Amino acid sequence: MTHVAVMGSGNWGTAFAAILADAGCRVTMWARRAETAAAINAGHNAGYLPELDLPEAVRATTAPEEALESADIVVLVVPSQTLRDNLSQWGAHIPSGAPVVSLMKGVELGTTMRMSEVIAEAGRIEHDRVVVLSGPNLAPEIARKQPAAGVVACRDMATAERVATACATPYFRPYTDTDVVGAEVCGATKNVVALASGMAEGMGFGDNTKATIITRGLAETTRLGLALGADPQTFMGLAGVGDLIATCMSPLSRNHSFGVRLGRGMTVEQAAAEMRQTTEGVKSCESILTLAQQHDVDMPICEQVVAVIRDGHSASEVGPRLMSRDLKAEKR
Repeated sequence: MTHVAVMGSGNWGTAFAAILADAGCRVTMWARRAETAAAINAGHNAGYLPELDLPEAVRATTAPEEALESADIVVLVVPSQTLRDNLSQWGAHIPSGAPVVSLMKGVELGTTMRMSEVIAEAGRIEHDRVVVLSGPNLAPEIARKQPAAGVVACRDMATAERVATACATPYFRPYTDTDVVGAEVCGATKNVVALASGMAEGMGFGDNTKATIITRGLAETTRLGLALGADPQTFMGLAGVGDLIATCMSPLSRNHSFGVRLGRGMTVEQAAAEMRQTTEGVKSCESILTLAQQHDVDMPICEQVVAVIRDGHSASEVGPRLMSRDLKAEKR
């Protein structure tokens, strides 16, 4: 039986642990808090997905070295901006040869590194062992075992196939790919677009506005991905347009919901206090914009989100600024 260590115990980590167990794996989760580990061991992660009955093959511990011991596959699902610190604490315990799977969707502040790059550098993991899983995977729907699919991307196709086999269930279908860059750019940038879409909804705008933001957000994401060497087809797949639609339109999306609050007039601090969980787009929007600027990529939606999140501008300023930009051909 494949032993998988899931390092993190939030919504997506808990839902993915259930997927792995339903696929026949033995799963050990690492939780920072003792009460979370105890709840998981009792069959429910009450703080995140209380409605999910966890399979018996899932257990939890607060000791990272215990979770990682003899793991055949390691899954990382901590907040993206804490990844480097976490790896400095327990990365040395990751078994040599085990694929390391990133469920995180962000770009590191300061370095503008994608999560796979942080894993390789801070965890000293060979790039061919680093796997990215991305797609339209809202955790509460996964917890209800509603059909969904994702992309398992790794530079080494055999490693991608190994991870895909470990997480294939009747309700979760993984596809494989080798475009790690594209999968990560899509996963990180869609969160920023979802903030903008949520702002529009919060201000009372309808589907025309949101569809425009989503479509132009996809254009921005594609421009950045291509500048970094991604495969153009990735952006029209599950990791691209699929994840973008789910994250921008669903009330289950934290980034969308955070944006709605901003659109209704809340400050960033007020929205964060009400949400109480990590919202990756809020954390990564500035680093994504910096990465775009480093590669001379125009990302006006991302720029306006940063103006709201970092600089304290009102969400009501975003629309007029975007609509007053110089006219140009669409495919530019």
